[in-house]
Amino acid sequence: MNPGSPGAVATTPSLQRRMASFVYEGLLLFGIGLIPGALGALFVALTGHQHPMQSDAALRLITLLIYAVYFSWFWSARGQTLPMQTWHIRVVTAEGKPLSQPRALMRFAASCAWFAPAAALAAINHWTRWQGLAAIGIGVLAYALLALLHPQRQFWHDALCGTLLLNEPPAPRVDNPGA
Repeated sequence: MNPGSPGAVATTPSLQRRMASFVYEGLLLFGIGLIPGALGALFVALTGHQHPMQSDAALRLITLLIYAVYFSWFWSARGQTLPMQTWHIRVVTAEGKPLSQPRALMRFAASCAWFAPAAALAAINHWTRWQGLAAIGIGVLAYALLALLHPQRQFWHDALCGTLLLNEPPAPRVDNPGA
Protein backbone atom coordinates (compact mmCIF):
# COMPACT_ATOMS: atom_id res chain seq x y z
CA MET A 1 0.00 0.00 0.00
CA ASN A 2 1.38 3.40 -0.92
CA PRO A 3 0.03 6.10 1.36
CA GLY A 4 0.86 8.67 -1.31
CA SER A 5 -1.28 7.07 -4.01
CA PRO A 6 -4.60 8.71 -4.88
CA GLY A 7 -7.49 7.42 -2.84
CA ALA A 8 -5.29 5.34 -0.53
CA VAL A 9 -5.83 5.72 3.18
CA ALA A 10 -2.90 4.37 5.15
CA THR A 11 -3.73 3.37 8.69
CA THR A 12 -1.50 2.48 11.58
CA PRO A 13 -1.96 -1.08 12.88
CA SER A 14 -3.39 -1.29 16.38
CA LEU A 15 -0.96 -1.46 19.27
CA GLN A 16 -2.30 -4.93 20.09
CA ARG A 17 -1.46 -6.24 16.58
CA ARG A 18 1.97 -4.62 16.64
CA MET A 19 2.70 -6.17 20.03
CA ALA A 20 1.47 -9.57 18.84
CA SER A 21 3.91 -9.26 15.94
CA PHE A 22 6.59 -8.17 18.44
CA VAL A 23 6.06 -11.31 20.55
CA TYR A 24 6.14 -13.54 17.45
CA GLU A 25 9.34 -11.74 16.36
CA GLY A 26 10.82 -12.45 19.79
CA LEU A 27 10.21 -16.17 19.35
CA LEU A 28 11.98 -16.14 15.99
CA LEU A 29 14.84 -14.06 17.35
CA PHE A 30 15.29 -16.53 20.20
CA GLY A 31 15.88 -19.27 17.63
CA ILE A 32 18.14 -17.10 15.50
CA GLY A 33 20.06 -16.06 18.61
CA LEU A 34 20.93 -19.68 19.34
CA ILE A 35 23.00 -19.91 16.15
CA PRO A 36 26.23 -18.30 17.48
CA GLY A 37 26.12 -20.39 20.65
CA ALA A 38 25.46 -23.58 18.70
CA LEU A 39 28.36 -22.85 16.35
CA GLY A 40 30.60 -22.15 19.35
CA ALA A 41 29.57 -25.40 21.02
CA LEU A 42 30.27 -27.27 17.79
CA PHE A 43 33.71 -25.65 17.60
CA VAL A 44 34.53 -26.76 21.18
CA ALA A 45 33.20 -30.28 20.49
CA LEU A 46 35.33 -30.64 17.37
CA THR A 47 38.54 -28.99 18.60
CA GLY A 48 38.44 -29.28 22.39
CA HIS A 49 39.39 -25.60 22.62
CA GLN A 50 37.34 -22.51 23.30
CA HIS A 51 37.74 -19.77 20.71
CA PRO A 52 38.18 -16.17 21.96
CA MET A 53 35.02 -15.22 20.05
CA GLN A 54 33.02 -17.42 22.44
CA SER A 55 33.06 -14.96 25.33
CA ASP A 56 29.70 -13.62 26.49
CA ALA A 57 30.42 -10.17 25.05
CA ALA A 58 31.54 -11.58 21.69
CA LEU A 59 28.51 -13.86 21.40
CA ARG A 60 26.20 -10.93 22.22
CA LEU A 61 27.89 -8.75 19.60
CA ILE A 62 27.71 -11.50 16.96
CA THR A 63 24.04 -12.08 17.77
CA LEU A 64 23.32 -8.34 17.52
CA LEU A 65 25.01 -8.27 14.10
CA ILE A 66 22.96 -11.26 12.94
CA TYR A 67 19.80 -9.46 14.10
CA ALA A 68 20.88 -6.29 12.25
CA VAL A 69 21.33 -8.26 9.03
CA TYR A 70 18.02 -10.09 9.53
CA PHE A 71 15.96 -6.95 10.09
CA SER A 72 17.69 -4.67 7.60
CA TRP A 73 17.44 -7.27 4.85
CA PHE A 74 13.75 -8.07 5.39
CA TRP A 75 12.74 -4.44 5.90
CA SER A 76 14.58 -3.23 2.79
CA ALA A 77 13.87 -6.23 0.53
CA ARG A 78 10.24 -6.97 1.47
CA GLY A 79 9.09 -4.30 3.91
CA GLN A 80 8.10 -7.08 6.30
CA THR A 81 9.56 -9.80 8.45
CA LEU A 82 7.63 -13.07 8.71
CA PRO A 83 5.76 -11.93 11.87
CA MET A 84 4.89 -8.61 10.20
CA GLN A 85 3.58 -10.53 7.18
CA THR A 86 1.52 -12.78 9.45
CA TRP A 87 -0.02 -9.77 11.22
CA HIS A 88 -0.40 -7.78 7.95
CA ILE A 89 1.98 -4.97 8.91
CA ARG A 90 4.42 -3.25 6.54
CA VAL A 91 7.17 -0.72 7.20
CA VAL A 92 7.65 2.09 4.67
CA THR A 93 9.22 5.53 4.59
CA ALA A 94 7.09 8.53 5.51
CA GLU A 95 6.61 8.99 1.73
CA GLY A 96 5.26 5.43 1.41
CA LYS A 97 8.34 4.04 -0.34
CA PRO A 98 10.30 0.90 0.55
CA LEU A 99 13.15 1.33 3.01
CA SER A 100 16.69 1.58 1.69
CA GLN A 101 19.32 -0.60 3.33
CA PRO A 102 20.85 2.37 5.24
CA ARG A 103 17.43 3.49 6.50
CA ALA A 104 16.61 -0.08 7.55
CA LEU A 105 19.89 -0.25 9.49
CA MET A 106 19.14 3.13 11.07
CA ARG A 107 15.68 1.86 12.07
CA PHE A 108 17.25 -1.26 13.58
CA ALA A 109 19.70 0.82 15.62
CA ALA A 110 16.94 3.18 16.78
CA SER A 111 14.66 0.28 17.65
CA CYS A 112 17.19 -0.81 20.27
CA ALA A 113 15.37 1.78 22.41
CA TRP A 114 12.96 -1.07 23.16
CA PHE A 115 15.46 -2.74 25.46
CA ALA A 116 18.78 -0.88 25.61
CA PRO A 117 17.97 1.59 28.43
CA ALA A 118 16.72 -1.15 30.77
CA ALA A 119 19.59 -3.47 29.84
CA ALA A 120 22.12 -0.70 30.53
CA LEU A 121 20.46 0.10 33.86
CA ALA A 122 20.59 -3.57 34.84
CA ALA A 123 24.27 -3.83 33.87
CA ILE A 124 25.24 -0.65 35.73
CA ASN A 125 23.45 -1.84 38.88
CA HIS A 126 24.77 -5.42 38.57
CA TRP A 127 21.28 -6.84 38.73
CA THR A 128 20.75 -10.57 38.40
CA ARG A 129 19.63 -11.94 35.04
CA TRP A 130 16.06 -12.24 36.31
CA GLN A 131 16.07 -8.66 37.59
CA GLY A 132 17.50 -7.49 34.28
CA LEU A 133 14.89 -9.45 32.37
CA ALA A 134 12.13 -7.92 34.50
CA ALA A 135 13.56 -4.44 33.87
CA ILE A 136 13.63 -5.11 30.13
CA GLY A 137 10.03 -6.35 30.23
CA ILE A 138 8.93 -3.18 32.03
CA GLY A 139 10.97 -1.08 29.59
CA VAL A 140 9.38 -2.76 26.57
CA LEU A 141 5.90 -2.19 27.99
CA ALA A 142 6.66 1.47 28.74
CA TYR A 143 8.15 2.03 25.28
CA ALA A 144 5.13 0.43 23.58
CA LEU A 145 2.76 2.62 25.56
CA LEU A 146 4.70 5.72 24.50
CA ALA A 147 3.29 5.13 21.00
CA LEU A 148 -0.05 6.29 22.38
CA LEU A 149 1.50 9.75 22.80
CA HIS A 150 2.52 9.98 19.13
CA PRO A 151 -0.04 11.80 16.93
CA GLN A 152 -0.28 8.87 14.47
CA ARG A 153 0.28 6.23 17.18
CA GLN A 154 3.61 5.28 15.60
CA PHE A 155 6.57 4.05 17.64
CA TRP A 156 9.08 6.80 18.40
CA HIS A 157 11.97 5.07 16.62
CA ASP A 158 9.82 5.20 13.47
CA ALA A 159 9.26 8.93 13.97
CA LEU A 160 13.01 9.41 14.42
CA CYS A 161 13.84 7.40 11.27
CA GLY A 162 11.08 8.78 9.05
CA THR A 163 9.37 5.41 8.76
CA LEU A 164 5.80 4.24 9.30
CA LEU A 165 4.14 0.97 10.22
CA LEU A 166 1.03 0.51 8.10
CA ASN A 167 -1.77 -2.01 7.81
CA GLU A 168 -1.10 -4.31 4.88
CA PRO A 169 -4.41 -5.95 4.05
CA PRO A 170 -4.05 -9.53 2.81
CA ALA A 171 -4.02 -9.91 -0.94
CA PRO A 172 -7.36 -11.02 -2.35
CA ARG A 173 -7.56 -14.75 -2.72
CA VAL A 174 -7.71 -15.88 -6.32
CA ASP A 175 -9.44 -19.20 -6.81
CA ASN A 176 -8.60 -21.06 -9.97
CA PRO A 177 -11.83 -22.77 -11.03
CA GLY A 178 -10.11 -24.49 -13.95
CA ALA A 179 -7.52 -26.27 -11.83
